[in-house]
Amino acid sequence: MNKLLIKSCRTLLNAVLSGVMIGIAGTVYLAVKNGYLGAFLFAFALMSILCYNFKLFTGSIGYLATQKKSDLPDYAYSLLLIWLGNLAGCYAVGFLIRNSRTLGKVNEKAQAVCVEKLADTPLSILILAFFCGTLMYLAVETYKRKELGEIFRFAAVFLCVAIFILCGFEHCIANMYYFSVAGLWSVKTLICILLMTLGNALGSWLIPLADKLRKD
Repeated sequence: MNKLLIKSCRTLLNAVLSGVMIGIAGTVYLAVKNGYLGAFLFAFALMSILCYNFKLFTGSIGYLATQKKSDLPDYAYSLLLIWLGNLAGCYAVGFLIRNSRTLGKVNEKAQAVCVEKLADTPLSILILAFFCGTLMYLAVETYKRKELGEIFRFAAVFLCVAIFILCGFEHCIANMYYFSVAGLWSVKTLICILLMTLGNALGSWLIPLADKLRKD
């Protein structure tokens, strides 16, 4: 029990730290006027998370598809902790930014971004989240393949992140921060986040499940 508690606390801490990184990246994305620059700078979050082995839901959910049946309950439990930790980290950064002068630089864009997402249809949200999930899996899996070389691995991270942002794809954790800094949490917001979570999960399973079919 003690080992499980310690492991759970470590997972939760690393998840909160990931949420903080996403919050910082989301802040710079909202603060800069150039969308291309914002998309590039946002990749700071995933790069930091991968380098320091923090826990990000969208970087971990794809590997649920490759777990052994006996390991599925433990991995699913860790994913729940990661999702909650990411939420806590994002909310904390959003709360702090809302109580700082930086809010003046990001509030208008944050409000506009969140209103657009809340006005979207469930099907649209699922589709956009699906493609984001695929790109996130590609970014993480490519980074893990050391045989590809550092330049290619790092470039893949920045490219995948920039692409999902410029395409308007939905990242459930990033959106946790946007809703937090905009102060727009509600039942509808939670439903929206859960739809994005589902879409991210489905998208991240595309490549690992396809690999299984190709190898069988």
